Amino acid sequence: MPKLAMLNQQGESVKDIQLNDDVFNVEANNQVIYDVVKQQRAAMRQGTVLTKNRSAVRGGGRKPYRQKGTGHARQGTIRAPHYVGGGVVFGPSPRNYQYKVNKKVRRLAMRIALSEKLRENNLILVDKIALEERKTKEMVNILENIKAEGKIMVVMGDVDEVVTIAARNISNVVVELYNHISVYDVLNANQIVMTQDALEKIEEALK
Repeated sequence: MPKLAMLNQQGESVKDIQLNDDVFNVEANNQVIYDVVKQQRAAMRQGTVLTKNRSAVRGGGRKPYRQKGTGHARQGTIRAPHYVGGGVVFGPSPRNYQYKVNKKVRRLAMRIALSEKLRENNLILVDKIALEERKTKEMVNILENIKAEGKIMVVMGDVDEVVTIAARNISNVVVELYNHISVYDVLNANQIVMTQDALEKIEEALK
């Protein structure tokens, strides 16, 4: 079973934690990661883009000129697609981009992502994150103590508004609950800072 040193808020090692093999020691599988990340990114799309076809644009209620005798091709409306200001042919319309990936595949992808972060030494475990005040400076000090750098995702076991507010002004830090993280979030972060209670809940959910 893999081991990971647990730190306190001062960056000191408190004890070694045995991590669950089923969650943090899973062989890499690029296809599983690709399938899940692609699905999650598709679900992020708003799908609100809209163009107007010839029936939706304004004007063109009558023929621009008579059917015969002008020498021009017959026309029914000046809002046909080949006119300036006319409707768009085969333009995008609102749609839902979401599709389903099996639950087992999603869970496997999360195990692989967490295992990769551990193998790369980009998983930092802390016993707790507790702040006395909603001060960004205090949160910055904690991250400096535990040597967290780059894009950081802090994973909490329970809602803590003090920590959330203290971290929201730090551009490279995001605070998430253990059950709100996605494979895309884990891979997008350079380092994962996880509290002990979040670790226990994640292992319970994924093992």
